[in-house]
Amino acid sequence: MSFSILSTGRALPKTVLTNEELCSFVDTTDEWIRSRTGIGQRHICMEESLTDLAAEAARRAMASAGVGAGDLDLILCATISSDYITPSHAGTVQEAIGASCPAFDVSAACPGFLFALDVADGYFARGRAKRILVIAAEAMSRLMDWRDRSTCVLFGDGAGAVVLGPGEGLRSLSIRTQGRTNVLYVPAARGNLPGRAQGPESYAVMDGQEVFKFAVTAMCRGLRGSIRDAGLSEADIDWVLPHQANMRIIEFAMSKMKIPPERFLINIERLANTSAACIPILLDESREQGKLKKGDLLAMCAFGAGLTSASAVIRWEID
Repeated sequence: MSFSILSTGRALPKTVLTNEELCSFVDTTDEWIRSRTGIGQRHICMEESLTDLAAEAARRAMASAGVGAGDLDLILCATISSDYITPSHAGTVQEAIGASCPAFDVSAACPGFLFALDVADGYFARGRAKRILVIAAEAMSRLMDWRDRSTCVLFGDGAGAVVLGPGEGLRSLSIRTQGRTNVLYVPAARGNLPGRAQGPESYAVMDGQEVFKFAVTAMCRGLRGSIRDAGLSEADIDWVLPHQANMRIIEFAMSKMKIPPERFLINIERLANTSAACIPILLDESREQGKLKKGDLLAMCAFGAGLTSASAVIRWEID
């Protein structure tokens, strides 16, 4: 016995930052951004805390499943941009929604949601939980150097959540780490101890070419591997939910996979890269739009700093 997804939810900041608005303070153009990334706008936390977003996504998922805070056995939150270094973001969400179960974070960058599903799988396998809330929430805008067009144009903020219960929805799941720190990282703050040199500004640093090469390989390899591990063929997959990092990466995967391009679900133009939150937000949008039917086979894949990657095949079991 593993798990099935019982419900989904999402929340986005009110403020939308378009490419045109971005160009007013960053040396770039709408054409430059769209041609290289496929992004037209992103949501940015200006009024909301990340806890506000995560708690709202959680409440929506819980309401859809008919699950109360007291029914939860565990809360997992995938994030690298929490409101606090400590306590955990899962802990602040637990307080916000009035739950009392154990709660902790999973830090795996963009594949964090799938890493959290892997942790949840272990709890179900050991019979330690019947209802698990998994949240992925990111405020990537607070980690950007808004003078650097090579990074700041790529990301947006948002949160997605799912409620899991025992079931047979999970068909395969794989997580991987290569340990290449310098390709994509955010330096830690160093504090102000007298006599010690201060560290660098805490902004995201990325080698775009290396990330692109890693991403296109990781996406195709991950999707093929999880489909094979599930005992399926590419033709069996109803929908692909790829990490929304860059439209060119997604298009490369489309060209290499034996899955029709129209089966790839995409929202990058409106939301940009919301890191760990990409897949659960996309999942909730697709459910709301009526695209997902009970019995559909969903292939998911994400990649990010670490270098980390993860992929999964899940049978959709919601009517």
